Amino acid sequence: MTFADFRRAAAVLFIALTVAAGAVLPAQAATVVTVNGEPISDVQVDQRLRLFRMEGNNTGRNGALEQLITEAIQLQEAKRLGISVSNAQVDSALLQIARNLNVSRDRLQQMLQQGGVSGDTLQARLRAAIAWNAVTEQAVMPQVQISELELDQQAAQKVADYQNFDYILQEVTFIGGGGRSGQANNFRSNFAGCGTAVELSLTFNDVAVVDIGRRHATQMPEAIARELAGLNVGGITKPRATEAGLAMLAVCEKVQAQDLTFVKGGLREEAGSGAYEREVKAYLDRLRANAKIIR
Repeated sequence: MTFADFRRAAAVLFIALTVAAGAVLPAQAATVVTVNGEPISDVQVDQRLRLFRMEGNNTGRNGALEQLITEAIQLQEAKRLGISVSNAQVDSALLQIARNLNVSRDRLQQMLQQGGVSGDTLQARLRAAIAWNAVTEQAVMPQVQISELELDQQAAQKVADYQNFDYILQEVTFIGGGGRSGQANNFRSNFAGCGTAVELSLTFNDVAVVDIGRRHATQMPEAIARELAGLNVGGITKPRATEAGLAMLAVCEKVQAQDLTFVKGGLREEAGSGAYEREVKAYLDRLRANAKIIR
């Protein structure tokens, strides 16, 4: 479980108020499993199970034990790589969880206590999550490579004919909204090009003409890109409602030009995230396969 995953899970900690509390922990802890010689006790499993119940996690005792085994492996790998987690980092993570829940840190501790969960249990999970994030950034991130050629090919397949244009645009806005649709359409019918747009606007009330510069079709919403593709230089789009009022886009220049930059940016983020997640999982799977786990 990553730190980000835990933060999302922690958003349901309010369930703690409905959890029965007050169970007495065993006086002596018995080892239930060792991970590369490191013991995990029945008290740790019991505590983690209580935390699971507070979060609405229904994987039960086996799920709690497996998470503890994974965290032991993650912390051991962090130690091998010379990575340590400070108390200040853990405290900061606890504070962030409290903020996400809109409660104070003291109130968060009270919620945990009501669920029969010690503060050390939550801190231990956070410490492992922070350490594992550092491990993956150091050991996995540099190994994730994305093929620019594949991105170019994928982007080209996603770009439609109406998106292969580059524009220089003006935006004409009738401030005041729908009640001015008649004036906006009157402006549109008399529009004779960007060069006279300001002069034409002076014959109307509360009209703004703004040069918005160069835009490629892939940077625009699909409906607008389609409409602009059907216009010639000197054309203007139909009025559309915006926060400022009724707006139209005028085409000052238009050239055919394929630009995959904007599309590739989204594809790169998706591909990078997917590749990173797969590499992290494979890394952890290898560590677990090589670990000496005695139950």
